[in-house]
Amino acid sequence: MLEHRRYTRITRAVAFPNPGSKGAGTKANETMKVIFDTDPGIDDAMALLYLSKLPEIDLLGITTVVGNADLATTTRNALFLKERFGLSAPVVRGAGKTLDGVEKAEPVIVHGVNGLGEIEIPAADEGGLAPGEASQFIIDMLKAHPGEVSIIAVGRMTNLALALRAEPEVAKLAKQVIIMGGAFGYQGRSGNITPAAEANIHGDPVAADEIFAADWPVVVVGLDVTHDIILDTAYLETLSREVGENGALLAQMCEHYARFYKEMMGLSGVVGHDLLAVTYALHPEWFETRRGPIIVVRDGVAVGQTIQMPESRKGGHPDWANRPAQTICTSVDAGKVLAHYRETVGR
Repeated sequence: MLEHRRYTRITRAVAFPNPGSKGAGTKANETMKVIFDTDPGIDDAMALLYLSKLPEIDLLGITTVVGNADLATTTRNALFLKERFGLSAPVVRGAGKTLDGVEKAEPVIVHGVNGLGEIEIPAADEGGLAPGEASQFIIDMLKAHPGEVSIIAVGRMTNLALALRAEPEVAKLAKQVIIMGGAFGYQGRSGNITPAAEANIHGDPVAADEIFAADWPVVVVGLDVTHDIILDTAYLETLSREVGENGALLAQMCEHYARFYKEMMGLSGVVGHDLLAVTYALHPEWFETRRGPIIVVRDGVAVGQTIQMPESRKGGHPDWANRPAQTICTSVDAGKVLAHYRETVGR
């Protein structure tokens, strides 16, 4: 039986359409219950600041996973950001090892050794860490709020897959799963950590393949759209001026992040990958989408590649027929996203 007293959370507020639909609306007295599964991470920090400013969101918990740094570091970062941004949702430690059993180097060049661009981070307050495992927390919340919980996952999908392995039937209890991950070739975007694969999917391709195969509605916010969300130098300077100490903190983190993007892509700014998954939860009407089953390549030179068969196409290998149709985002109104983010975090 779920012990609600173990999990402290905030109550907040919106009406949301079904995944893949275009009709979005906001009702003043409704909220979206969210679990934020994360591996902080600079762009994760951007997303958490966003969540902290949204009265539409009832944040049930922040679950951590290995990814942008080791599990101890991502959990410490989540605790720091929770306190810094005034979030009352519990932080729940998750998986430190991936289901594929392959250890990957931490992306120090992207996020720094401490995961947050080498800013100074005080010792974590362990009082904000809830007992238990992230996968069990996910199960508990889905059972406590059947049909109401949206999981926004912006790291490796290990915690979600572990929840499914423990109790496969809980998939039917989720409202939706929105992930930042994958790439499907739109605008020539096919991968970042390899030519074929995006980092979150490549980080645990077994887990990702299992969540796409499960009977819950998944929306994929991948590189096809996230690379349209460029927070350029002027935008970051504006955040630093308008958002106070937290805007300055993001700008400081992004100094490290921006060096990576300058060297690797020639950008004068950074990409806001994870904040876009939050935006989809609020404004799916700003996105164009495509539906169809998704398979992840689990091994070989293309390990981590995400492949979708559009619903309009029939035939092929029987594995496609045995999977539910999921939704991928193919384009986004970047101007609306960036304006909304700036307005929201500046509240």
